[in-house]
Amino acid sequence: MSAIESVRLSGLALLQRVERFFDAFFGAAANPWRHLGALGFYFLWIALATGIYLFIVLDTGIEDIHTAIEYYTHQQWWLGGVIRSLHRYAADGLVLAMLLHLARELLYGRYHSFRWYSWITGVPVLWLVYASGIGGYWLVWDQLGLFSAVASAEWFDWLPIFSDPAARNFQPGILNDRFFSLLVFLHIGIPLLLLLALWVHIQRVSQSDVFPARALGFGTLGMLLALALVKPTVSHGKAELTHLPELLHIDWYYLFIHPLMYATSPAGLWALVGLATLLLLALPLLPHPRQAPLAVVNPPNCNGCRRCFVDCPYGAIAMAPHPDKPGHELARVIPELCASCGICAGACPSSTPFRSVDTLLTGIDMPQQPVGALREEMQRKIAALAGPVKIAVFGCDCAADARRLQGADTAVLNLMCTGLLPPSFVEYALRGGADGVLVSGCREGSCAYRFGTRWTEERLAGRREPHLRPTVPAERLRIHWADGHELSSLKAALEEFRQNLQSFGADEKRLRPYTPRRIAQHG
Repeated sequence: MSAIESVRLSGLALLQRVERFFDAFFGAAANPWRHLGALGFYFLWIALATGIYLFIVLDTGIEDIHTAIEYYTHQQWWLGGVIRSLHRYAADGLVLAMLLHLARELLYGRYHSFRWYSWITGVPVLWLVYASGIGGYWLVWDQLGLFSAVASAEWFDWLPIFSDPAARNFQPGILNDRFFSLLVFLHIGIPLLLLLALWVHIQRVSQSDVFPARALGFGTLGMLLALALVKPTVSHGKAELTHLPELLHIDWYYLFIHPLMYATSPAGLWALVGLATLLLLALPLLPHPRQAPLAVVNPPNCNGCRRCFVDCPYGAIAMAPHPDKPGHELARVIPELCASCGICAGACPSSTPFRSVDTLLTGIDMPQQPVGALREEMQRKIAALAGPVKIAVFGCDCAADARRLQGADTAVLNLMCTGLLPPSFVEYALRGGADGVLVSGCREGSCAYRFGTRWTEERLAGRREPHLRPTVPAERLRIHWADGHELSSLKAALEEFRQNLQSFGADEKRLRPYTPRRIAQHG
């Protein structure tokens, strides 16, 4: 393992501990660390809505804008002032959520293979967000806005794109309302480009999370409103081209580039920005583990039920007319979108182990871990179990290493993703001799393939097809989500489950062993 990879894994373990800490207070659905992408969209929606209101009510003239903003900030603070503050703090929140989302995806290693498209298209989003925010400060046209505009002009003057230096325009008598109309145009046009870039960014992600859960959304809005009332946004003095302000309160979320430029040079800042951009774009090209084989469709066993199409986290399944069954559809895998996660195999109704066939072939399967091989492995391991309480454990390669739980009385079957597990395997394991089944995987929001945890939980709870039959005793099934660093938690859950089964009674409500006749009934 390289030093860089070791640092990444250490950072990931720390991040997962932070996420677990916040889970205890907010729950996974309302944990902001697990929904940074949705939070970023939410901040953007607030900034756009409040920006539209401010554009409607404010006078957009270079001599009038500062007076209008001061009126709404102080005289009409209860509406205009609050909306202005919401606009500012939502824009700052967008930057914070965006950078944390970037860092989180980097620590989770989600920037190569099938994810390269989302990573690459996310890079322009970064600079469009900054361009939108910096342009917003120009529109206020106070001393800070003037400073930002002049600093930006000096930065761009280093590039050989203007015949005359742009900074020369910031002299008395030169600027007029036409200049201000240009600023308004930019502050409308750039956010529109940002929306387009975000639409492109999420194109290869199905069921994109662009709105946070209700609790997280209301909590975030309440926090912004409280901040707007406690510390409302105010302007500096009116922009004066002949006056040099003594003190400026910099918004470090957006305007940090100006002090950085003056601390280095325009060329130095361009070098830093260019280097950061190239590094982000080059990350998917660096050496990384090869992607596993893609999902494969078996036409004779595909009935066109569309479950794999619905459950695929990346829209890698398309439906086409079945070549051999008129009036039916056939699943088709889109290679460049497939994540090799196996969630589609777990969704296929033909993946049940109760089918009375020697070789179990399913409608869609993973070549590296076919469902038929999983059935054979489970039969072999459960048959070898010994002890008063026998437990079958289904683990996940991306979560706590369940293979370390293997023992004389514990059979462990690790999956590439828990979402590959067909619910019927739980009943099959219980009828095959196991006294209980423990299902483990990544915590909600940590799943390497987005929905593996959620879909598995819903299938086992009977809320999603294919579902676990209600005849399976709930006491004999335990679900425990544990991230990679939480092996001790998984061990404790297994021991507690074993004690519960022992006190419950190994024979009480045990499912009858399956027979060839019962297999035919479940086929």
